[in-house]
Amino acid sequence: MHSDVEEMSESLVRIFENVLLTEGKSLSQGYFSDLSLAEMHTLTAIGPYEAKTMSQTAQKLGITTGTLTVSIDRLVRKGYVDRRRDDRDKRIVRISLTRNGKLACRMHSKFHRVLAKRILESYGEEDRKTLVGLVKEIDVKIEGLLLRYEGTEEKSTIRRTAREIVDETDNKTE
Repeated sequence: MHSDVEEMSESLVRIFENVLLTEGKSLSQGYFSDLSLAEMHTLTAIGPYEAKTMSQTAQKLGITTGTLTVSIDRLVRKGYVDRRRDDRDKRIVRISLTRNGKLACRMHSKFHRVLAKRILESYGEEDRKTLVGLVKEIDVKIEGLLLRYEGTEEKSTIRRTAREIVDETDNKTE
């Protein structure tokens, strides 16, 4: 018989692996099959709106700017990213998504929403709310662990506050 800790551990690992595998297979069979999962996550980190610096994007991904440069070179060649020097400070490199990059980013976001919808559709309304609440709590706990490893625990409070504001806003609009 497994303990709760063992079952939770095994389930978390399986969920993580299966989401990545599902995401990878979906990507390889779709319109953006020329992108790797890591490249898609790089596009998502850049985001569809304003240009970001290489440093901002590398930090968001938790990688070095050198590692990001290799990925950005490929994404520029594939036509998903534009790279430009800052007008005021030529040492700063700004990256932004092309039209095709923005489309890929939107489709990736849609994949995540469809995945969530398929998970939730088999539950009743009350169970869905409970499940979403528990997943949010797990997210906060895992983020807290990450921030502790990074030595930046105070950021967790800021993000949690932002989440609470979003939740309050969502509750008011329902």
